[in-house]
Amino acid sequence: MLPRLPASVRGVVVPLVVERRVVLPRPAAQVWARVTTPEGIADELRPVLVMTVPPGLRGRSIAEGDALVGRPLGRAWLLLLGVLPVEYDAMTLVSVGARSFHERSTMLSLRRWEHERSVVEVDAARCEVVDRLTLEPRWAPLGAVACRVVGALFSHRHRRLVRWTDQPTGQPVGH
Repeated sequence: MLPRLPASVRGVVVPLVVERRVVLPRPAAQVWARVTTPEGIADELRPVLVMTVPPGLRGRSIAEGDALVGRPLGRAWLLLLGVLPVEYDAMTLVSVGARSFHERSTMLSLRRWEHERSVVEVDAARCEVVDRLTLEPRWAPLGAVACRVVGALFSHRHRRLVRWTDQPTGQPVGH
């Protein structure tokens, strides 16, 4: 009998997990207020990507919680360098906690995208942002590439958050 091939070779798609963490020198409440707004999310993605705001989130914050949980928010497009559409995110919030959210979506390249973000107080002046991404590509061989791209994107987002905290007023950083 021949040996059983690994799932990734057989074409079976298994969930992949990417996690990134960063400690920021700002109070958790201030960081939470920032990272849940379309403006804060946009600042994290710049200049690599621009994400359009899905209809259900326009003029709102993820922190609003119950008003947004459980219903589709609509499609957000990811635009490379702000121009070229490269992906979409059909967003639904599964839960929103005191300083955490869980988003579950489908994307053009991913049958499953889950983003869990929490802002955890370290002490009165510092917090840790934890992003846990679970993804299932639509085509198994793209798994390794998807993990690398998502890992790099969230490392970039965390660097942008660090740069934001370096600004004296916490304003958006330059492009």
